[in-house]
Formats: sequence, C-alpha cells, structure tokens
Amino acid sequence: MTETLVIDPVDLTKQLIACDSVTPARGSVFDVLEAALIPLGFEVERFVSGEAPDGPVENLLAVRGSGGRHFAFAGHLDVVPPGSGWTSGAFEPEIRGGLLHGRGAVDMKGAIAAFVAAIPTEIDGTISLVITGDEEGPATYGTVAIIERMAARGLTPDLCLVGEPTSVNRLGDMIKIGRRGSVNMWIEVPGKQGHVAYPHLADNPIPKLVAILAEIGAIELDRGSEWFQPSNIEVTDVTVGNPATNVIPAHASARLSIRFNDLQRGEDLVARIERIVATHAPEGKLIARISGEAFLTLPGDFSTLIGDAIEARSGIRPELSTTGGTSDARFLSKLCPVVEFGLLNATMHKLDEAVAVDDLMALTGIYAEILQRALEESK
Repeated sequence: MTETLVIDPVDLTKQLIACDSVTPARGSVFDVLEAALIPLGFEVERFVSGEAPDGPVENLLAVRGSGGRHFAFAGHLDVVPPGSGWTSGAFEPEIRGGLLHGRGAVDMKGAIAAFVAAIPTEIDGTISLVITGDEEGPATYGTVAIIERMAARGLTPDLCLVGEPTSVNRLGDMIKIGRRGSVNMWIEVPGKQGHVAYPHLADNPIPKLVAILAEIGAIELDRGSEWFQPSNIEVTDVTVGNPATNVIPAHASARLSIRFNDLQRGEDLVARIERIVATHAPEGKLIARISGEAFLTLPGDFSTLIGDAIEARSGIRPELSTTGGTSDARFLSKLCPVVEFGLLNATMHKLDEAVAVDDLMALTGIYAEILQRALEESK
C-alpha cells in the first residue's frame, strides 16, 4: 500500500465548514464529501431515512476495495447550532494565526477531511466510510440506518475508527476505547388545581415531585469500574409553570439525565426510577429514552495498533480513556472493535471553534499510518 496525499485536508475542511450543516444535515455538505471520494475510487451511496420529528436524515456509505481486512472510518457531518458572537461567520472558514475557524472544524469535519486525505491511491483490503448527518441530534435515523444498510449488503467491518475529537492537550494524547451509556427520563406528576386557602379541595403535586427527586438524589449508583468513572444522575429541569401565588398547581414535572458505566444497564435504571415515582406518586408517569448502553473495547490488538501509529508519527503514547459523552461508537461497537481518535476537543461546541492547521496535516499522517498498519494483513 503506497501513501499519497491526493487531497489537501485543509482545503477539504474549509469546503465542509462552508456548508451550513446544523443537525440534521442534508444536501451540500454531502455533495462536497461525495465529490472528494469518487475520484479516489469509492462507490458512494447516499440515502435519506426517517420522518419527523427525528428525521429525515441523510447518510452516506462509501466503499472501496473488496476482500481482505475491512477497515471502516465513521463520523458525522452535522454540527450543533453555532450560536451568536463569532469573530467571523460560523460557516465562513477563516485561518487566523495558524488556526482554521468554523463550526465543525474539530467536531468533526476536520477529522473526516484528514481521513479522506490519508487514503492512498492503492490499497489492499477494503475501506469504508460510515458518515451520518445526525450524530449531534437524536441519532434515530443516522448510523443505525447505515448499519442496517451495511447488513443488507453483507458488509461487516473488521475494525472501526471513529474520528471524534479525543485529544486533550496535544494531538494524540488520548484515545477512547469505550463510552458510558446514556438515558434521559421525564417525570410527570399530576395534581388537582385549587385555592391555597382550601388545600383539602386540591391535590398539590409539588411535594410528591420533591420527594421523588430527594430519593433519586440520595442514590449512589456505583463507585466506578476498572475502566469507567462512577455513574451519575443529574436533574436537568424542574417545571411547574404556575404564575399565580394563590393557586395550587395541577401538575409538576422534572427531567433527569443518567450517564452510566458498564456496571449498569439502561432498562434496569429505568425500572428503578419507575419504582420511586410509583412510591411517591402512584398516578405519576415516567417516560424514558435510552440513547445507548455503555461499551468497552478492551485494550488489545486494535488499541495497540492505534497507539503504535500515533507514537510512530508524533512521538507520544496515547492514554486509553472512556471519559466524555456518548458517540455513535455505541452503535458500531456491536459490529466490531471500535476505537475513537481525532483532533483536540478544547473548542468543540464553542464559539470560534478552531483547529490548528498543523494538527490537520499531522492527523492526516497518523490516519495514513493507521490505515497502512491495519490493512497489512490483507496482503
């Protein structure tokens, strides 16, 4: 396999940033990526999945080669809303002081551009790109839909690299070998509206909700596991919406977010909270949405391969970590070993998000090294 820089990763990152692709992304940003992949010999399939409220979502599956080891690169072209106050336009890429600014520069249009630029003119084995337009959103019709499409075509990767921004202080100082699971819950407690001077004629839902949240707040799910930090429950919203001072409200609600490690399961957590709600408010209701279970790619051949490639190109050995939020690796981990590695994450989701131009070039070299090592067994 020969290494040839056919595409300029900085220029491709600029082109991708210039496309307004707030989640769910569709259209022009996929046009740019497809235009870069076709000359490299990829068969590109684009399709739209799902309906409102979580769709429609555009996805892209690109495949080159056949037989041998199958190496997949996964990522997303959608971005979070830019917000206001940027020094330059969020979708107007601009280089200032060696930094390329724009929404998606590190999360994760830059990594996608670097991987495309790292693909050699000749390969042994199979390379695929699994690219969604809805990682930053509900992710209902994104990577899950691509996995279904891959299964229908008989495509099963042997290894998968997700290009999320995992580096902390220096490119290559950290890779992710797992992620905690995530579940969001909505608690609804009904009451009976009435005058505060006549409480016996009303039913105040607030004390019930407070009791529910107090019991939940006292829970210690665990103290962490070998590779994961402790699971945590956070109350993210409490709403009554009562504008009157002399009225007992008719309802009260709260929202929870639980990030959990490999000692917990989403369904078990939902059942536990359901029991607490039923104890204090038998008429209450709990709605839960499990975003994904915790997963772990145990340290082994794949993480060693990634670490060796990073060390060969940068001189540093990455830390293996499971910290941070969820990613689409939670879906891909069901197919094959998955490791996440990408740019510095310091500016992701922030105003004036930026990537160092030197890091884009360096990441391209590391990705090329990873590809070479990963596909050597296909010879």
